[in-house]
Amino acid sequence: MRVVYVSTIERGGPLTHLRQLVPRVAAQGVDVEVLCGSEELAESFRRLDVPARAVEMAHKVDVRGAAALLPLLEGADVVHTHDRRAGLFGRLAGRLRHARVVHTLHGMPEEIAAQIGRDDAPDPPGVSRGRIAWLVHGYLRIESALTRLGHVVAPSRAMADFMVSHGFPARLVHVIPYGVESVGDGTRPEHDVLVAGVAANLEYWKGIDVLLDAARLVRSPLRLEIYGVGTVRDELERQAEGLDARFHGFVQGMREPLAGLDVLVQPSRADNLPLAILEAMAAGLPVIGTRVGGIPELVLDGETGLLVEPERPQELADALDSLAESRERRLELGRRGRERVQEHFSAAGVATRTVALYEELCGSST
Repeated sequence: MRVVYVSTIERGGPLTHLRQLVPRVAAQGVDVEVLCGSEELAESFRRLDVPARAVEMAHKVDVRGAAALLPLLEGADVVHTHDRRAGLFGRLAGRLRHARVVHTLHGMPEEIAAQIGRDDAPDPPGVSRGRIAWLVHGYLRIESALTRLGHVVAPSRAMADFMVSHGFPARLVHVIPYGVESVGDGTRPEHDVLVAGVAANLEYWKGIDVLLDAARLVRSPLRLEIYGVGTVRDELERQAEGLDARFHGFVQGMREPLAGLDVLVQPSRADNLPLAILEAMAAGLPVIGTRVGGIPELVLDGETGLLVEPERPQELADALDSLAESRERRLELGRRGRERVQEHFSAAGVATRTVALYEELCGSST
C-alpha cells in the first residue's frame, strides 16, 4: 500500500503530528511519502528516513501549485491531507488519480472554534454576525461537501460530534487522536516557586489573558513561562507587567522547555485536541486545562490533571494554588498522565489505528 501525505503549512501542530505519525506508519510496512510546503520541511522528514518532496502552494487559488501535485500522486493508494489548502487541492488530485482520500481536520476557524463541545460559547469580540453566519452556513457546508470526496479524520470526539451536527456525513467521519512518545523517566525538577508554562498560539481563543489575570490572584509564588507567537503578543506582554512572566516566542520542539516546568496550563476558550497537553502528559507533567473541545478527553479531572471552566480567572488561580501546595500531588498527577498517554495516545498505537483505516478504505467500495 502506498500512502502520500500532503501538507502546505510551514509550522504548527499538524506538522508535529505528521512527524510522529508517518515514520511509524512506514514501520508497519506501508510505502509512504510526504509532499510539503518547502525544501527545508522536506529535509526535516528525510532526517526521519521518510521520503519527502517540496510542492509549494502559495494560497488557496494557486492553480499552478495544485497542478504540480497531480503527477506526484501517481500510484498512490491513499492520499492523506493535513491542512485546508492541501485538503482542497490534494483531495481533488487524489480522486483524479483514483486514490482513496483522507483529510484530517485539525481544527475549526477561530471564530467558531469555541462552539466545539460548548454550545453556549459567546462569539469572540470584534467578529461580526455576518462572519459567523458565513462560517457556519458557508465554510462548514463546503467542508462537508469536500468530505464526500473521501473520508475525514477528527482528532477528538468533540470535534467529530460538532462536524456531524453541522452536516458532515457520520459514516465518513472517523475519530483518531494525535499520538506522542513518552520522554524521560517522569522525574520533575524542584523549584522555590511554582513554574507554570503554556505553549500555544498567542491568540484570543487560547485564553492566555485569563491565565495572566489568574496569576494576579494566585496566593503562592508563581513564575510563568509562555511559549508561542501570535497577534496578541504585545498586548499580553503589557498585561503581564509586574508579573514574573517570560515570553519565549516560537520554539521548535517542547521537550526541553517542558522538562523545566511544574505544570502546563491550557487556559483555552476553544481547542480541539492540543498537542501541548499530550506532550506534557508524556513527559510526566500535570496539566490544568479548561472544559472546552477535546481537552476533557485528555485530562481526567483529579486523576491526570485539573479541569476548570473557561474564562474563570479565580477558578484557575485556585487550581494553581492547589498544585503549588503539594509536590507529591503534582508528581502523582503527572505519573497517571504519563500512563494514560502510553495506554491511549502512543504514537505507535495511533499509527496502527491509522493504518487500519487505510486498509479498511482500500478494501471497500466506498
